Amino acid sequence: MTRILLVAASGLARETLASIRSSGRDTVVGFLDDDEALHGTVLDGVPVLGGLDEAARGREKLLLCAGQGRSRAAIEARLAGLGVDVGRYATHVHPSVVIGGGSRIGAGSILLAGCVLTSDVTLGRHTVLMPRTVLTHDDVLADHVTCAAGTTLAGRVHVGSRAYLGMQSSVRQDVRVGEDAVIGMGAVVLQDVPDAQTWAGNPAGPLRRTEPAGVVGQSPGAHASLRTLKGTAS
Repeated sequence: MTRILLVAASGLARETLASIRSSGRDTVVGFLDDDEALHGTVLDGVPVLGGLDEAARGREKLLLCAGQGRSRAAIEARLAGLGVDVGRYATHVHPSVVIGGGSRIGAGSILLAGCVLTSDVTLGRHTVLMPRTVLTHDDVLADHVTCAAGTTLAGRVHVGSRAYLGMQSSVRQDVRVGEDAVIGMGAVVLQDVPDAQTWAGNPAGPLRRTEPAGVVGQSPGAHASLRTLKGTAS
């Protein structure tokens, strides 16, 4: 049984905790969060042990649970600077997830209940698939992508790093969603989405640019966010 620390005491962390408990394979021994007000408290029966830097001092496996992909990327970079390498990261896949042949899941990824990867799907590092996400043949999701509940991608879709796809959104086959893009809830994406744009509607179209890569802040529709890089509660 693997001992796991959840990094960021967020809503996603609590959902991941519940999923790990239901799987019965691993155990969560604590949360890490830079919000000092949380230190020494208990969330859902699990203690908040200290700040993010504590991750470099232990041997437990880690899961990054900041809701935004950009925040997960920033935390990964920060921990790498403290000597935390890819081998420290766990991967959590709920027992109900269907993973088709030829599919690959990057380190640190979290796949919650009811997700389906049909065939030859590739997920980068620290990708989060919320419940009932469906990814079909030859989809490629880069590092730190977030798919909210009910996201559906047709075949050969490519999603760039740190992109966020909102609940019940869908993407047509052979479409590219750019880095740092945000897709709104229920959006139907029929054409390529440029980097760092927010698209919504049916058919989806652009609303505005999002913050540039590397900026930690609130994304429209994001499941959970960091207050700052130094305060990692949802």
